[in-house]
Amino acid sequence: MKHTQRINELIQSLGLLPHPEGGYYKETYRSVETLDGEQALMTSILFLLTFENASNFHRIQSDEHWYFHEGSPLTVHVISENGHEQKLLGLDLSSGQSPYHLVKKQDIFGSEVQEGGYALVSCAVAPGFMFRDFELFSRQELLDQYPQHEEIICRLTA
Repeated sequence: MKHTQRINELIQSLGLLPHPEGGYYKETYRSVETLDGEQALMTSILFLLTFENASNFHRIQSDEHWYFHEGSPLTVHVISENGHEQKLLGLDLSSGQSPYHLVKKQDIFGSEVQEGGYALVSCAVAPGFMFRDFELFSRQELLDQYPQHEEIICRLTA
């Protein structure tokens, strides 16, 4: 992997841990204000993805705003009744990349970087992220529902 040294440096210096959906993360903010005494109004994480550690298809019950910081362009994939949509995050605005993207609550989504690459992003979730609202999908669950998207489902599921 061409960026191994930088990836290892980011994991170590930022204190990133493996995330259940893939990639590495660290919570950087959890508001003290809550909706119900339990769920924070907003949370934020640093999130590092590599070609070998993509973000597998999952769903949460809050909006999630992604912000690109460094590395290779990252593709956010959303599967819904409207089909398969892709948004390219990065800093090369002239080639159609965007430094941010909003994933709406209840969307099924995952993300990946190109072979040999990595991407460091931040994700802000409002209302705040809670693992109780996190659904990680199996390959078969998504293939049963969206067989027409087999290629991307097979890449972003276990």
